[in-house]
Amino acid sequence: MAYVITDNCVACGTCQAVCPTGAISEGDIYSIDPDTCIDCGTCAENCPNEAIIPGE
Repeated sequence: MAYVITDNCVACGTCQAVCPTGAISEGDIYSIDPDTCIDCGTCAENCPNEAIIPGE
């Protein structure tokens, strides 16, 4: 299951820079493409705001 970005996102870009598949897109709140996400958790581990959680 792909990770998701919550409303705690401040669009700092940290997650996008570390994503190995380029699944994260910019925006007011970033978003993760579930078809590209490989569920590695790198984004969640690096998010300074703990805004990324495993999807359901």
